[in-house]
Amino acid sequence: MVDVLVTLNARVMPLVRGDRFEDPLDEILRGKFREVELTGSGTLLSEKHEPASCDISLTVKGNPEEVTAAIVAALERLGAPKGSTIRVTSADGQDQVTKFGVTEGIAIYLNGTDLPDEVYRTNDVNELIARLDQRLGDAGERLSHWSGPSEVALYYYGPSAATMRDLVTGVLADHPLGQLSRVVQIAG
Repeated sequence: MVDVLVTLNARVMPLVRGDRFEDPLDEILRGKFREVELTGSGTLLSEKHEPASCDISLTVKGNPEEVTAAIVAALERLGAPKGSTIRVTSADGQDQVTKFGVTEGIAIYLNGTDLPDEVYRTNDVNELIARLDQRLGDAGERLSHWSGPSEVALYYYGPSAATMRDLVTGVLADHPLGQLSRVVQIAG
């Protein structure tokens, strides 16, 4: 048996982590290895309680190199962000850490306190989100969001953070709720 700790450089909440990465990974591994046990998972939060990354812990009966290759291939097929890592500890206590990932990410932070009250009263954030989603199309997918005390973050992942940033800039500039927003690269 080998112990596995996967740290995904993904800012996602627990339900998204389970649906997007954890459950499909478990199913894929059960098709390849005789014994697979999910031993835990979690989401690391920042001081502001914003998701920072997430972990999946497993034990798998198999050759450490084969286990690593299978997990990396599965998670990259599922869109794991660049900067993710897998730590495999073999029965003899040897650790092997591998970096992996295929997508890049951006966070769009919408200001929730400093705009005129009229802007918040007369605009719908869901309409802005729909515009952003439509503008990004296949260039990016919104996996999660976070609501903090003074801003809302939307987390998008896709092949290129620069392309996603370029695509959303015009939407944010044109929409009243996009004022004072910021776009930060979070993976890639």
